[in-house]
Amino acid sequence: MSRIPLKRALLSVHDKTGIVELARRLARTGCELVSTGGTARLLRENGLPVREVSELTGFPEMMDGRVKTLHPRVHGGLLARRDHAEDLALAAENGIGLIDLVVVTLYPFEEVSRRPEVSLADLVENIDIGGPAMLRSAAKNHAFVSVICDTADYPALLAEVGQGGTTVAFRRRLAAKVFARTAAYDGLIARELGAHFEIEGAQAMGSAAPEMPPVLSLTLPRVQELRYGENPHQRAAVYGDLDGLHILHGKALSYNNLLDVDAALELIGDFPTADGAACAVLKHTNPCGVALGADAGEAFQRALSTDSASPFGGIVIWNRPVDAETATRVHPLFMEILIAPEFSDEALAILRKKKDRRLLACEPLAGPEFQLRHFFGGLLAQGRDHLRLEDPAGYRCVTRRQPTPEEWSNLLFAWKVVRHVKSNAIVLTRDGRTLGIGAGQMSRVDSSELAVLKARREGHDLTGSALGSDAFFPFPDGVQAAAAAGVTAVIQPGGSVRDDEVIRAADEAGMTMLFTDRRHFRH
Repeated sequence: MSRIPLKRALLSVHDKTGIVELARRLARTGCELVSTGGTARLLRENGLPVREVSELTGFPEMMDGRVKTLHPRVHGGLLARRDHAEDLALAAENGIGLIDLVVVTLYPFEEVSRRPEVSLADLVENIDIGGPAMLRSAAKNHAFVSVICDTADYPALLAEVGQGGTTVAFRRRLAAKVFARTAAYDGLIARELGAHFEIEGAQAMGSAAPEMPPVLSLTLPRVQELRYGENPHQRAAVYGDLDGLHILHGKALSYNNLLDVDAALELIGDFPTADGAACAVLKHTNPCGVALGADAGEAFQRALSTDSASPFGGIVIWNRPVDAETATRVHPLFMEILIAPEFSDEALAILRKKKDRRLLACEPLAGPEFQLRHFFGGLLAQGRDHLRLEDPAGYRCVTRRQPTPEEWSNLLFAWKVVRHVKSNAIVLTRDGRTLGIGAGQMSRVDSSELAVLKARREGHDLTGSALGSDAFFPFPDGVQAAAAAGVTAVIQPGGSVRDDEVIRAADEAGMTMLFTDRRHFRH
């Protein structure tokens, strides 16, 4: 495969990481270095011969560096087709030298946009113009020009240079990366400026600005091909990143595994280590059981006892490290994925004995700002359903009887868990653990009855337990069924046209009931 040697390189980087060593290695091969502003100064300070772009173009950098590379002697050198005689003749006639390599890292618009209360002026000043233009020109002419937009690609470039030049396959790969990078960069600019302009326009009109971005642009790298999707006949891949998730044992994660892990991480994130050791057992993204314990092992046993039949092949997650004692409790059971902040060496030795088990080390991760779902017309975007557990006094007790301190604890635990259960969702709790969970039923009374059924199947006494519901009770029957099973406290959003009937049923049963005024549908 023929290679194109690099005779002239244009280096203009905001992120200076590794640029001196890259330039030094290029210079050793006889490559002429052309650069701009701060990059040129840095290279010169390190003893490297460098030619200023202003010398190339015959024009000085001007307007605080806004205009420096937007010139025919730059873009002509990038876009000239080496196999077109007319292009080469025009370049020679106009004193345009060919450029074989462009290395550009863009102004940090992403970083600036994340600053609290960033001003519109700061955003605008951090929009790179010349950088994306050079990247796109070089990428368009990738048949002849190499282009780098990511410092992580320096070693690969130097490896190519060491073999005499770059191949077309290498240049194509980097060109595709450039177009993805500039698309993502422009998409973020459109989103951030659009949001600022909408806010200004709304303020001028005396109205509220929309809370969702005016433009939703997604450009995510494919990081992993999956064997299949939800079912074997469906193609699938992972886009984005899997940073922070470390597979300590077992095969790569599947499509369904990743959905389950996401649900598990979101759930355990509601149980900080300050609350004590917490464990959740999940299946098909639904919790089968959640519990607190004196340690990770006890928390697991208590969570498992909510529903000992369903978790086969499921997921277990802890908010604390897993030790050998906990591993000994888990090992006899087939749980496909175990997740914890870390596993002791002794625990790993025990758990790795089953080859089909996956062990993941992962701290609770912050999810993306928006959740996305497709529908027939495109995408739905929404903010994440964050848990609100401020001062419990903010919840309204609507019954004659107030909760006891023990009931308060049971109710808040139920409210933490129920938002992670598919609607219609009912969770029964007592003493820092779930006793029964009813998920995904078509009516709320069915979910109530299912939660009671599961609790009784495991031999749990529901006397004095609390019930959490993700949405209001449309009829009193669900509350009545819970009361008959021994439930004494209920937490729910409220908001039904029959709230009065539901409250009256709770009062008649001697129950206490809290309204949170916030529902947690999970479709």
